[in-house]
Amino acid sequence: MRDSVVDHDKPVRRRGDELERAILDAVWAELADHGYDRLTMEGVAARARTSKPVLYRRWPNRAALVIAALGRNAPDYQEPPDTGELRADLLLFLRSVLHRFDDLPPAAVHGFLVDLLRDPELRAGFTGGLTAEGPVGSLGVMIRRAADRGEVDPARITPRVVSLPLDLLRDAFLVGGSVPSDAVVAEVLDEIVLPLLRAPSGS
Repeated sequence: MRDSVVDHDKPVRRRGDELERAILDAVWAELADHGYDRLTMEGVAARARTSKPVLYRRWPNRAALVIAALGRNAPDYQEPPDTGELRADLLLFLRSVLHRFDDLPPAAVHGFLVDLLRDPELRAGFTGGLTAEGPVGSLGVMIRRAADRGEVDPARITPRVVSLPLDLLRDAFLVGGSVPSDAVVAEVLDEIVLPLLRAPSGS
């Protein structure tokens, strides 16, 4: 894919990764300025100095475009922390997930999460990123490693329990309107997640 723009009468040709970076940078900036609700393909195209057809060649709609931008700014889910202790691993990982949106206004992030609840198309795309390759998959890797070390009860490891830290912190953000602090993350782990994982099955 190629894209030609003019900058001070000098043609500039972009393609491939360079063009994609410009577009996703524009998406991020539009989210920061307007939030998901007012983000448009026209606005992204104008900011990226490209055209709507260029956007639609890669992304069928704005939901897919925003999901791509969010994915690019995600932590490396393929290499979750491995400190040798589950609590430390979870603290490091959850902080990295929570602070991936630090350059967006809290209102924009909050609005995006609210839109997840009312936009099935957006929710489907976002949920697709929370599977084996996403943060829930990384949590599963860390928790299973802890079970192998004898830190937690393997029988406690269910899909619902694995996703619990993210579920609780997302709810804390939606209710509180700001990124949960390190103290809140520690409370979630120490008062809920770790006791649940360490409790003998059947108790």
